[in-house]
Amino acid sequence: MKLLIKHARIVDSSGCFQGDVYIENGTISRIGENLEENCEVIDADGLTLMPSLIDLHVHFRDPGFTYKEDIESGCRAAVKGGYTMVNLMANTNPPCSSMKIVDYVLKKVKKVGLIDAHQCVTITNNFDGEDISHLDKLDEKVKIISEDGKDVMNGKIMLKAMIKAKKLGKIVMCHSEEHSLSDIDMRLAENMMTWRNIEFSDYTGCPVHIAHVSTRESMEYIIKAKSMGVNVTCEVTPHHIILSGDNYRVNPPIRDKGDVDYLVNSIKRGWVDAISTDHAPHTREDKNKGAAGISGIETAFSLCYTKLVKEGHITLNRLSELMSKNPAEILQVKKGLVAPGYDGDLILVDLDDSYTIHGSEFESRGKNTAFEGFKVFGRVLKTIKAGKIVFERKN
Repeated sequence: MKLLIKHARIVDSSGCFQGDVYIENGTISRIGENLEENCEVIDADGLTLMPSLIDLHVHFRDPGFTYKEDIESGCRAAVKGGYTMVNLMANTNPPCSSMKIVDYVLKKVKKVGLIDAHQCVTITNNFDGEDISHLDKLDEKVKIISEDGKDVMNGKIMLKAMIKAKKLGKIVMCHSEEHSLSDIDMRLAENMMTWRNIEFSDYTGCPVHIAHVSTRESMEYIIKAKSMGVNVTCEVTPHHIILSGDNYRVNPPIRDKGDVDYLVNSIKRGWVDAISTDHAPHTREDKNKGAAGISGIETAFSLCYTKLVKEGHITLNRLSELMSKNPAEILQVKKGLVAPGYDGDLILVDLDDSYTIHGSEFESRGKNTAFEGFKVFGRVLKTIKAGKIVFERKN
C-alpha cells in the first residue's frame, strides 16, 4: 500500500510546515517537498494534515450490549471522527475479565479493518470487587486494567491490584468515584476517590491514569502529585471542558463554570495529558430512562478545536499532543506524530469548514449528544489508516 499526500499544511505536536508525506507499507516513509512517487496521490492544497486521533476511553458495547453499539458501527464512528485507535472499556456483558474476551474483541476489530484497538480488562474478576487472580493470566496485549464506572471500593483490594499491576507492567485506569458518597454529593465522591487512587499510586509506584477528571479539586490533587513525581496521567472529556450547569446526564456529571475554567487552564498549563471522549452510546429509550453517557467520538475534534484553539487557549500543536501524541505514548504504539517510521495514520481536516452537530447524522448507533445544534469548526475530510483511506467525506 502506497500513498502520497502533497501540498499539505502538516501539523503535529512538534511543529508546522508545508510539504508532502509518502506512506509505504503502512508506515510514513518520507516527508519533504516536491516528492514524486508512482502511486495514489492526494492533493491536500489548502488542507491541514495531522496525525490521526487516539481515544483512551471508549465503549463499543460488544459483547452483550450491541443494540447500543457494535464493533462495526463503533469503528465507522471512530474513523468519521478522525480516530484510528481506541482504548475499549471492560464493562461489557460478560465483563472483559479474560483473554478469551480480549481476543474476541480484537479479532472483530481486525475483521472490520478500519482501526486498531486496545481492550481493557477488569481490575477485579467480573467486577466482583474482590478477586484479582485473573490478572496473572493476562498476556502482553493487555496494557491497561480498569474497573471503569465501578472503581474498586475496597481499598485493600485496590492496593493489592496496583502492586500486582506494577509487577506485571500494567497501567491502572481509574474511574474515581466513592460510591458510598454518590447519593450524597457526586463532587465529593470524585474528589475523595481521586485522592485515594493517587495516594495508592504513590505508595506502590504503579502507573495510574485518572479518567474523565471533572472537578477543580481532583485536578489540583493530580497537579500536586505530578509535581511530586507520582506516576499519574489524566484525561478530560470535551463535555467537561465545554458544558457547565447542564443537566445532561453523564457520569461524572457536568460541573460548574469554575470547574470548566480550571480544567481549561490546566490544559493550557500542561497538566492534562489527554482529551478522551468517554464515548458511551445509548438508545433513545435507555437515555430517556436515565442512562448516563454521551456519544462523542464523531464530534470531539471539532468541539475541541472550536473551544480550545479557535478561542485562543492553546495551539493546534498542543491539541495534537492531547489527542494523538500523548495517548499513543500511554498505549505504547508508534502513532501520534507525522514523522518517518511512524504508522501512516493521518487525518486531513478543513479548519475553516463549519458545520452544525446533529446526532441523527452519527455513524454510531448511539445518537445521544449534549451538543445538538452546536456550530463547530474543523471538519475531518479524510481519515487514513496505514496508508489506506478508511473514511472520506462525500459532500
